[in-house]
Amino acid sequence: MTHAAAKAVDPLRGGAVLLVGVALLMSACSCDTLPSGPAARLTFAVVHKYPHDPEAFTQGLLWQDGLLYESTGLKGKSTVREVSLEDGKVLRSRPLGDQFFGEGLACDGGRLVQLTWQNGKGFVYDRKTFQPLAEFSYIGEGWGLTFDGRQFILSDGTSNLRFLDPETFAVTRTVRVTNGNRAVGRLNELEWVDGRIYANIWKEDVVAVIAPDTGTVEAWIDLSGLLTPEDRAGRRVDVLNGIAYDPATKRLWVTGKKWPVLYEIALTELPAAAE
Repeated sequence: MTHAAAKAVDPLRGGAVLLVGVALLMSACSCDTLPSGPAARLTFAVVHKYPHDPEAFTQGLLWQDGLLYESTGLKGKSTVREVSLEDGKVLRSRPLGDQFFGEGLACDGGRLVQLTWQNGKGFVYDRKTFQPLAEFSYIGEGWGLTFDGRQFILSDGTSNLRFLDPETFAVTRTVRVTNGNRAVGRLNELEWVDGRIYANIWKEDVVAVIAPDTGTVEAWIDLSGLLTPEDRAGRRVDVLNGIAYDPATKRLWVTGKKWPVLYEIALTELPAAAE
């Protein structure tokens, strides 16, 4: 199946849209890597490439009010940072203590909230100054985090997503993510996109599109082949991780841990005959 046969879709809205411009860089995706089941199958076109810090072990990524924010991991190297989209330069950065391994990052407007992996501790910062505002605790591991406009949503590496009160960070409900009758585990970085949750699947070049009320995977996005050998530039990279979305312009970005490139992508749905 060629990409010319695919239908462009607005992420999660299900309606066809026109991909503007003939110079889109198309992927060489092979969608036989996607899980079987009733969920729709999506692939991608690269709209634009931006430089990304190849030393950033990306754990959380988000776009807020025209600015790109990132959480990086590894003990002794974990940070929360503001990044220039155009050239990938770090504009501001705040390190975590050496005992912490930074994880997911979310924003509720004025605050940035960052998880840690195995410390059971989260940090709240003023978005404009990066000054600490509060800390909170949770049980188990922290992986991904996003904000749906009302509550924070946390992944812990299992098939469960926890919804957290934005003031107390107490768990208000838990949703089990499923594909058909099977649980979907290793949920990692999260992003809220037009009423759905996008979730990286750890160690897979796959993003799950999840209905927040039921936990049902409604679509799979196959991102295999996104990081090309040319883009890798001989560097040692880690797994796909990092999703950011701008609801105002509908732009969607993805990257990975220690990837030298941040990709703006458009999604296309595979026709039924190709499944």
